[in-house]
Formats: sequence, structure tokens, C-alpha cells
Amino acid sequence: MNKLDPFSTRTLEWLLEEANPGVRYLTRRDLTSSTLKDVTALQETAHTEGPIAEVLSKMQPEGYWVKPGAGYSPKYTSSVWSLILLSQLGAHCQVDRRIGQACAYFLDHAQAASGQLSYNGSPGGSIDCLQGNMCAALLDLGYIDPRLDKAFEWMARTVTGQGLAKASDKSAPLRYYSYKCGPLFACGANNKLPCAWGAAKVMLAFSKLPLAKRTPLINQAIQAGVDFLFSSNPAQAGYPCGNAAKPSGNWWKFGFPVFYITDLLQIAEALVGLGYGNDPRLSDALKLIREKQDEHGRWKLEFGYTGKTWLDFGRKGQPNKWVTLRALRVLAAVE
Repeated sequence: MNKLDPFSTRTLEWLLEEANPGVRYLTRRDLTSSTLKDVTALQETAHTEGPIAEVLSKMQPEGYWVKPGAGYSPKYTSSVWSLILLSQLGAHCQVDRRIGQACAYFLDHAQAASGQLSYNGSPGGSIDCLQGNMCAALLDLGYIDPRLDKAFEWMARTVTGQGLAKASDKSAPLRYYSYKCGPLFACGANNKLPCAWGAAKVMLAFSKLPLAKRTPLINQAIQAGVDFLFSSNPAQAGYPCGNAAKPSGNWWKFGFPVFYITDLLQIAEALVGLGYGNDPRLSDALKLIREKQDEHGRWKLEFGYTGKTWLDFGRKGQPNKWVTLRALRVLAAVE
């Protein structure tokens, strides 16, 4: 097989096996020209069999997982992680009403007044990776709520700095805090330097936002974020590392699900989603993605959460349908 031609019949047949209804549904939806009727039937099956059904079975009647509140802890089974996982599994509010209930519960308990999506419900509990992850997840889940517009507007402000005072100015009505501590993805957890993990989440969320909802402020934030992600060759991940001497090795480990730890594939997902798939600055990253494909047209699971979330998604070092789906989506959008 020619590894530079990733969309082989053999690869697609593997992804379309009935044993994994979730991957089967998303492959039909994103990588084939299946009819709407066929995709809808597979979507319904994916919600009643397999991972989506398993995660939803763990939800409490009130709309949360594990314990009430903002849902950040415990990792990785509480509401935040369950909603992110559901979004990456292809779950949707229109198919199961419990998903919309969980989204509403999350915003009720985790969103601060100015739009911050927070690990404790207060403005100071906001951080880029959480804000970006949840904005992206709620969009993917099909949840519609004016509070989400407010969350995107706040996220854009934190990137550009427009209208925000320094964290030290505690009398200001809008300001940065200890974690979300400055513009351009500056993060207290990264020694107050711009965090590329957070940037990838924020930009992925913006890539999913419909054009009609992109205000001038959001467009400014998108441009600033694109410039930041291209400030280093994405394949080299030479972004600020806080107190570390070199970039995290996790950049080069493709995984599923993807929580706050980020891989280069997610940077490609964000930039391709924003229309930069044919930008020459992304070419090395795309080459790296292609080179990870094995002789059978599959990608391995290199980073996972075995035993840490509601269910496992394969063994490390083995070909993985979920990772393969992620890679093929990026390459399909480019090629």
C-alpha cells in the first residue's frame, strides 16, 4: 500500500466494521459520501450501543457525573471530562435529551458572570485549556445557548487583551487572574508564558464556530492565535515550555480521547479547521502525520487514559480506530 494515499479501501473497511458503532458512524459522516438517511441511522445506533451509551449511563438524573457542581474533578470521570469525551465520540443533543440537560447543568454551575468557563464557577477558575475544550465540546454536542456566545466573547478577549486589566488590578470589572493571567494564552500553569496546549484548545473551538458568529473581536483573536501557532514550526512544537528545558514528548504521541494534554494532530485539526490546511507552514506537521501511518493504513494509539475514564479505547502501541479517524479527517480536509 502507498502510505501517501491514506484513504485505501482496506482502511475504510476497517473503520466501518460493525463492532465499533461510534467509529462507523463518524467515518460515514466525515469520510464517505453516505446518504443522510444512512448517516442518521448510524448516528442513532451509536447513541444506543457502545461508548456514548456507556458514558450516558453514568450520568446522574440532575445532569452531572460523579458529583454535583462545576464538574472539573475528579479527573477524568466528572462532568467536564464526560462532556469532552461525549463530544469526541460524536454525541449530539438532538439524539438524546440527556446531553442537552448535561450541557445546561454545566453552564449553570461552571460559568462565571463575565463568560468564563471555570473549574470552580468563579472568574479566577478559568484557564485556556478548560475554556477552549468546553467551548469546542458544547458546539460539537449541538448545544445552543446564548451563554455560549458569552463564553466565546470572553475567550476572544483573553487572547487579544481588549478591555481586560492586569491580574493585579483587583478593582477592575474585567481582568486577568492567576491562571488566565495575560493575553495570547499566557497561563499561570506555564510560568505565565503563552501555553500552546491552551492555544490549541482555544483555536480548535474557534474553528468550530460558525462564520456568522465570528465578531470582529473573535476574528482578531483567531488571527493572533494562528500567528502564535505558526510562530514555531508546529512539527517541532518549539513553544514556551514554562520551567521545562524542552517541549513535552506528548506532543508527538497521538491519542484518544484528547483532554488538556495536547498532541500535534490537534494543532493540525485546529489550523486545518480554520482554513490553513494548504499553508506551507503546516506542511511539516502534515508530513509527520502521514509518516505515522503504518503499512496497513492505520495509526497507533500512543497516548491514552486506560483505567482513568469511563471506558478504554484500545491498547497503547496498537493500531487504533479513533486515532486513525482523527488523522484521516485532517488529511481529508487538506487533500
